[in-house]
Amino acid sequence: MASFFANANTSVTTKKTDSKRRLQLVKSYGPDWILTLVLAAVFFALDSVHGYRREFSVNDESYVVNERVPTWALYLIAFVAPLVIQLCTNLITIRSFWDFHNSALGLVLSLSITGAITQLSKITTGRPRPDLLSRCIPISGSQDPTYGLSTDAICTQTDSAIMIDGWRSFPSGHSSLSFAGLAFLSCYLAGKMHLFDKRGHTHKAWISVAPLAGATLVAISRTMDSRHHWQDVVAGSLLGTVVAYFSYRQYYPSLTSPMSHRPYSPRVPRDEQVLPTVASHGEARYPVRESEEGEEVELIDGAVRKPDPEPLEEIWQRGDSSSAVGHV
Repeated sequence: MASFFANANTSVTTKKTDSKRRLQLVKSYGPDWILTLVLAAVFFALDSVHGYRREFSVNDESYVVNERVPTWALYLIAFVAPLVIQLCTNLITIRSFWDFHNSALGLVLSLSITGAITQLSKITTGRPRPDLLSRCIPISGSQDPTYGLSTDAICTQTDSAIMIDGWRSFPSGHSSLSFAGLAFLSCYLAGKMHLFDKRGHTHKAWISVAPLAGATLVAISRTMDSRHHWQDVVAGSLLGTVVAYFSYRQYYPSLTSPMSHRPYSPRVPRDEQVLPTVASHGEARYPVRESEEGEEVELIDGAVRKPDPEPLEEIWQRGDSSSAVGHV
């Protein structure tokens, strides 16, 4: 009987602890989600800002054509597709809710940062698109000044949205956002497959590079549609790629790490899982081990694996579904 009540009390205590920890996790990661959503809101809000308009030449004979990748398709390619593929990869591999949370948060962070930077750059640079004259519809007989270029004063276009978008050439938003989303997905797949485990895997490389190929096709389409100059596309692609890797590393270890298939553990550890040890300076800390690369990894939310040539299926299935790499 005493054992029964002891188990009941333990169960109640565990539920209270789990509930408290969940609340702490929400408070800890809530600001991350709020900030990323605010940046996303900035991206959409800046879309209607007038912005700076650089001078242009009336001798530019570029013209408007239908977009091969319209805006709605861009959102599917850069956000929906990576999110769905990451979820499916999660279910096939480690089946961890925490991994899905980190991958979704990292993806949104990558897109929101890239989008905000892209929009701010567009409205401050004010570079005309290659198809500007077709948007502007200059006054008949317009000519460039003897010394200098023309301004939007010669335009007869009455649609303000078309005019605002006409000076949004640098950098390419399609390029930056497609790389922000698909480069993040590429890193995610490479981490799950341990692409950089110093053994070499052709099929893994192809799978990891495939999202980048998709982003490249989107970027190239912008020059084919006369929507951007090649410099706009290159700058946007580099911006999206850099931010994608930066965002990925906020929630996942290095792609060369033997624990690359696991996300960093929650910032709020489980108190009951491990007993803290005392460091040399007297502060309590959780047990750590040194990985192959020499970095310390906390043993929180599941032990880390040893680097070995085991099949990926066994690596993914090792430990419980909530295990993660300790954030150093």
